[in-house]
Amino acid sequence: MKKLYLKRGKEESLLRFHPWVFSGAIQQADEDLEDGDLVRVLTNHGDFIAVGHFQKGSIAVRVLSFRDVAIDADFWASRLASALEVRQSIGIADNPQNNTYRLVHGEGDNLPGLIIDVYDRTAVMQAHSIGMHLCRKEIAEQLVKVMGSRIDNVYYKSETTLPFMDDMENGFVYGGSDDNVALENGLKFYVDWLRGQKTGFFVDQRDNRSLLEKYSAGKSVLNMFCYTGGFSVYAMRGGAKLVHSVDSSAKAIELTNRNVALNFEGDQRHEAFCEDAFKYLEQAGNNYDLIILDPPAFAKHRGALHNALKGYTRLNNKAFQKIKPGGILFTFSCSQVVTKDHFRNAVFTAAAQAGRKVRILHQLHQPADHPINIYHPEGEYLKGLVLFVE
Repeated sequence: MKKLYLKRGKEESLLRFHPWVFSGAIQQADEDLEDGDLVRVLTNHGDFIAVGHFQKGSIAVRVLSFRDVAIDADFWASRLASALEVRQSIGIADNPQNNTYRLVHGEGDNLPGLIIDVYDRTAVMQAHSIGMHLCRKEIAEQLVKVMGSRIDNVYYKSETTLPFMDDMENGFVYGGSDDNVALENGLKFYVDWLRGQKTGFFVDQRDNRSLLEKYSAGKSVLNMFCYTGGFSVYAMRGGAKLVHSVDSSAKAIELTNRNVALNFEGDQRHEAFCEDAFKYLEQAGNNYDLIILDPPAFAKHRGALHNALKGYTRLNNKAFQKIKPGGILFTFSCSQVVTKDHFRNAVFTAAAQAGRKVRILHQLHQPADHPINIYHPEGEYLKGLVLFVE
């Protein structure tokens, strides 16, 4: 295995089990080290610290183990089995009312650069590092063994996360199926793992959708950035009297309408609009008792943080202006570089600008099948607030 040596003192974060080695910490490395290679990380004195995948860039090594072990079939099987055990212990896996869940959440499951979501009989695997891409077949083989009778198919979907790879092509690496309907808390959803965002469905909002359902009875609901219509479907089951879904993507609107029909065929309470969010809010009347703001990430990197916070403030300001007195606002950020404090300050600024009295009812986050490695706080990406607006 190839070697990489750190500058003096740069092993401190690794000794605290942070799973990244940044490029600025490297003193020297083997000359033939290439993207995706397994590498042993050593101190400047040559003492072993970790083994991981190398890749040129700010994050130079993603650590797979802090023990000097072989990264082989047994390693992948052990990590996957551990991930499954966690999902079983929290009641997500093997739940007859819910066959939609995240099995592997990158650093949160000590497999940085790898995401695996399960949709009924199909596992969708996505690589966020070249190392994981190169190991995809071996990982898929062990995934099938670990999951046993739980899955029949493994679909690999990394064209959007690693678009620069010459051999990148989405497709089934095991099995094959056209059945893309999955169950979440007793509700059915089409999962577009072929062309959809991420792995085809935003599993991370499951618990927050359930909470919304409890607040929906008798409410007029507006679901902004609806994508697959998840919040809309839960609101309808919760007894909403009217649900409007808005997204700028015509494909998202089509998928939302399909999911509503899948669960509430012919129900006239729902209507979807293909429209820009800011434009829709600007033109909307004060008709909504409950508004959901779940936009895509406004900041992909730290350089975009300032503009992202301005965007969150502007968006929430519009919602505060439009929501009925006594209304409830569910508002989210999925931008990793936006901290909870950043997001809260942006929302508080919006409330002050709108001149509304606002109380926090809930502070929301990603669900338990998206665990956060305690040594990797960057893994806490989803944050949300449920607000009562006087």
